[in-house]
Amino acid sequence: MITIRKAEDRGHFEHGWLDTWHTFSFADYHDPKHVHFRGLRVMNEDRIAGGQGFGMHPHRDMEIVTYVMEGELEHRDSMGNHGRIKPGIVQRMSAGTGVLHSEVNPGPDPVHLYQIWIFPRQKGIRPGYEEKALPGHAEQGRLVLVASPDGAEGSVTINADTRLYAARLKKGGELSYTLPPGHGAWLQVTRGRLALNGHELGTADGAAIEDVGAVNILATDDAELLLFDLA
Repeated sequence: MITIRKAEDRGHFEHGWLDTWHTFSFADYHDPKHVHFRGLRVMNEDRIAGGQGFGMHPHRDMEIVTYVMEGELEHRDSMGNHGRIKPGIVQRMSAGTGVLHSEVNPGPDPVHLYQIWIFPRQKGIRPGYEEKALPGHAEQGRLVLVASPDGAEGSVTINADTRLYAARLKKGGELSYTLPPGHGAWLQVTRGRLALNGHELGTADGAAIEDVGAVNILATDDAELLLFDLA
């Protein structure tokens, strides 16, 4: 079964400095039909104005992955980490027993990103931070492992039974992915248009995938996507 979450049906807030879309319930947006999907708790698409951002704020017992589409995002946290992430670099923060962090756009132009929260496999762990350049990020036509429980293929390591892939496809390009028994998947189109097992999806559309053994993707235009394999 494939259930499509259209881009325009998400929660939307325009704060002047922040234009944000929420796939699942978040902050002041609550939709009882869209609280989470399996282990995927938050899928926020944010555009942050130049020189603006989120000041120091707390998190606890959540795996947080930040995936930048355009621009740069500057990160600081209470563990002493400081860095900038941009397209091709992924960031993972394990909030564990508690952490403070800030996220600011240091440049003049907006930064466009997805912030993703995943329920942890184990609560109460020591907080942790990791950022990595993604091997093969610029390549077309294949799934690049972004985050995984074991840090395979140069991915960041998350405390969750989830594997997150990214892909770029030229129009007409195809991909397939076989889900292990009992697993579901979430597909998020970050740019362009594609067909998922025959279902048409456009930019910022998402889809929950259950009881489907094989995920088949055909780019009907140039496209980029995130694919979550969720136990």
